[in-house]
Amino acid sequence: MLEVRQISTSQAPRRTDVAPPFTGRTLVLGLGNPLLRDDAVGLHVVRRLRSLLQEAPGVEVAEDHGGGLHLMERLIGFDRVVIIDAQRSNRSPGTVRVFSATVVPTQHSASAHDVDLPTALELGRRSGAALPRLSDIRVVAVEAADVHSFGEECTAAVAASIPLAAGAVLDLLQAWR
Repeated sequence: MLEVRQISTSQAPRRTDVAPPFTGRTLVLGLGNPLLRDDAVGLHVVRRLRSLLQEAPGVEVAEDHGGGLHLMERLIGFDRVVIIDAQRSNRSPGTVRVFSATVVPTQHSASAHDVDLPTALELGRRSGAALPRLSDIRVVAVEAADVHSFGEECTAAVAASIPLAAGAVLDLLQAWR
């Protein structure tokens, strides 16, 4: 089981101007609502990574706004996945943490009738969908300060963590290489 790892904003950010070489079919997916300030942090991170990873073989960079069953459908056909999303866990805003999907259930959905990611993946597999194993899914979570106010910009602390989160994604992809 992967241990949860926290990245400190006091650490020097990893260089994010050079993409390492990759193999395998991998999805880097930023989640969030682009109109709800810090909720959009996953979208901002993948926008930062898109140009760096455009030449990386087998890596697709995408944005999405749903969770549960919708998210499961988006993962079909990929061997490995990195999901970048906002998190609310009473840590300092801008804290970046990396999780295995086996450690933290992900439910990025406004509907109480939707399911968490492990449940959605199990349902998809039972239906015959080609989905990544839970052990091949990582979540890069950024602690949000404001996910309720309308606005297209993240709060200062969350915006400052975008390079750290992008570096965490690049580190994961390099480790999978």
